[in-house]
Amino acid sequence: MGEHNYTADSIKSLDWKEHIRLRPGMYIGKLGDGSSEDDGIYVLLKEVLDNCIDEFVMGFGKQIEVETDGYSVTVRDHGRGIPLEKLLDCSSKINTGAKYDSEAFKKSVGLNGVGIKAVNALSSTFDIQSFRDGESRKIEYSCGDPLLLDEKNQATEQENGTLISYKPDDSMFKKFRYRNEFVERMLRYYCYLNKGLTIRYNGKKFRFKDGLKDLLDENLSESPLYPIIHIEDNDIEVAFTHIEQYGEDYFSFVNGQHTTQGGTHQAAFREAFVKTIRDFSKKNFDAPDIRSGLVAAISIKVQEPVFESQTKTKLGSLAIAPDGDSIRLFVGNFLKEKLDNFLHKNPSFSESMLEKIQRSEKERKELKGIQKIARERAKKSKIHNRKLRDCRVHLNTKDKNRFKSTLFVTEGDSASGSITKARDVQFQAVFSLKGKPLNSFGLTRKVVYENEEFNLIQAALGIEEDLEDLRYNQVVIATDADVDGMHIRLLLITFFLQFFPELIRQDHLFVLQTPLFRVRNKKKTFYCYDEAERESAVRELGKNPEITRFKGLGEISPDEFSHFIGKEIRLDPVKIDLQESIKEMLKFFMGKNTPERQEYIIRNLRFQHDLVDESTPGDRSEETEMESQTISEEVGEDSEAA
Repeated sequence: MGEHNYTADSIKSLDWKEHIRLRPGMYIGKLGDGSSEDDGIYVLLKEVLDNCIDEFVMGFGKQIEVETDGYSVTVRDHGRGIPLEKLLDCSSKINTGAKYDSEAFKKSVGLNGVGIKAVNALSSTFDIQSFRDGESRKIEYSCGDPLLLDEKNQATEQENGTLISYKPDDSMFKKFRYRNEFVERMLRYYCYLNKGLTIRYNGKKFRFKDGLKDLLDENLSESPLYPIIHIEDNDIEVAFTHIEQYGEDYFSFVNGQHTTQGGTHQAAFREAFVKTIRDFSKKNFDAPDIRSGLVAAISIKVQEPVFESQTKTKLGSLAIAPDGDSIRLFVGNFLKEKLDNFLHKNPSFSESMLEKIQRSEKERKELKGIQKIARERAKKSKIHNRKLRDCRVHLNTKDKNRFKSTLFVTEGDSASGSITKARDVQFQAVFSLKGKPLNSFGLTRKVVYENEEFNLIQAALGIEEDLEDLRYNQVVIATDADVDGMHIRLLLITFFLQFFPELIRQDHLFVLQTPLFRVRNKKKTFYCYDEAERESAVRELGKNPEITRFKGLGEISPDEFSHFIGKEIRLDPVKIDLQESIKEMLKFFMGKNTPERQEYIIRNLRFQHDLVDESTPGDRSEETEMESQTISEEVGEDSEAA
C-alpha cells in the first residue's frame, strides 16, 4: 500500500519546456517524420512563419526568406524585430507576447503565446536573433535551455527583423525530413492569402497578385465551366467555380491559417451559397445539386479565432465575426449582397452555373427510383447482414473523442474476424467485403445504388447526402499485401475517387500497414514491415531467431493484431492534389489502355531489394520478372471490368 500513498510529494510541477516535450501532441498534433503534410515538423515551421506574417499584415516587412536542407530551417523576416530586451521572454516564457494586445495584433492566428516556445522546446538547436534600429541580440538554445545569450545589445548594419534557425529534435521526430513539396505548398498559401508578400524559398520566389483567384487558377484539375468568380470585402474573400465532377472541394482559411478540416466559416459559406443561388434563380434547387462540382476558396479574418485544437485545422463554433455577428450571419450577408450583384451583372456566368445545377438535378431525379429500392434493400440488409460491426463513438456527434472514430474496410471473413476481436469497440468499426468490388471507373452514380456492396459502404459511412454526415474520421482500407489485396485496394480507391473525391481531399482515407514478418526469441518479439526492419531485428536478437512471414491478415492472431491497430498503428494516407485530374488518372489506371499501363508499371516498379539498398545495381531475377508480369496482368484486368 505504501507505494501508492498520495501525499504532497506526489504533486509535481513541470516547467514550460518539460511540459511541451512530455505532451507534444497538445501543441503540434502528431510527431511524424515529415512524410505527411500534417506532421509536427510542418507545424513548427508554421508557428515560426505565423509571426512573420503577422508583421507583414501590420504593414512591416514585405519579404520573408526561408531555407532548409531538409533538417535545419532558417527563417528571416523584415518586420520590426522583437524588442531586444524581451527576446528571452518571447522565446522561452509561455503566455508572453505582443498578441495579447488586440490593438497591436487584431487578427493574428497565434493568440496563445505558445507557438514559438513549442518550436524552441522541441528543437535540438534553436537560435533566435532580433535586429532593431541598428542594434541586435541573439540567444542560442538546445531543447529549450539557453546555452549562449547576448547580455548587451550589439551594433549591427542589418535591417530590422527577426532571424530564427532551428533543427527539430531527432530524439522526438524519428528519421524526420522536410519534404519540399509540402513546404512549398505551405509557402504558396501564405502568398495567396497575403497579396504583395514575397517569400523566397531555397532560391524560388513566390508572389501572387490576385489572391484566392490565383490559388484556384493553379489548383483546378479540370477546365472550369465558367471563369472563376472572385469577390472580396473587408475581412472576407471568396473565389469559386464549378467543374464536371461529383462532390465539392474547398480551401478554407482563418486569419491566414489553412483550416484543412473546415469549420464554422466553411459550413457558413456552403449554406449561404445555396441560399443565394436559390434566391437569385427563384428556384428551390436541392443543396447537393447546387454544390455538386463546386470548387471554392474562402478566407476570413476574425478578432479572436476559436479553434478545435492547438494545430488550428478546424474553426470552432464559438468564433465571432469581425462585425460582432455570428460567422454564419457575416458570411451570409456578404454573399447575399456581393454574389447576387455579380450574378445579375454577369449573365454569362450565371447561365453556365445554372446549366450545371440543372444537369445535376436531372441526374439526381433519374436516380430517385433506384435510391428507393436501394434504401429498402439496405434496411433489410441491416437486419440480416453482419458486414458492419459498428463502434460506439462517431465523427458526426459532439463526443469529445469523435476524431478517434475509425472504420476498417477488410477483405474476407478471416481478416475481418481478427480485426473485430482485436479492435477497440469504442472507436473502431469493421466493414467486411465479400470479394473484389466492382471496377466503378466510367460508371455513373447509379452504380452506387445498384451495387449492394457500394450501397452498404455508402450507408455505413453516412455520406449519401453530405460529407458533413461522415460517421468516421478515418476510413482505413485493410487488405493483404499480396496482388489480390493490392487489386482490392485499387478498386476501393477508384470508388472513392469517382464518387466521393472530397473524402480523399479532406484526408479521411488511409491504407493500413501490416507487418510482413515476426522475428522473435524467448525474450523479445519484433514486428517488421519490410526487409530492412527484418534484418535489423535479426541483428539485434542474434543467433537463430524464429522468423515468421505473414502471407495475409487472416494469419495474424487477434492478440497480435491489437498491436497493429492500437497505439502503434501505421497508416498511409491516400493523397491527391487538387490540380491532379481525377478523370485522367482513373482513365490511365482503370480504363481500357492496358498496354500503356503495363509498360508504365514495369518501367516504374521498385522491388524490395532496390528499397533496401538502392546503391546496388543488379539484374532482376527470374522470380522478379514473373512478379512484374503478374502485377501488370492483375491491374490490366481492371479495364475489362470497365
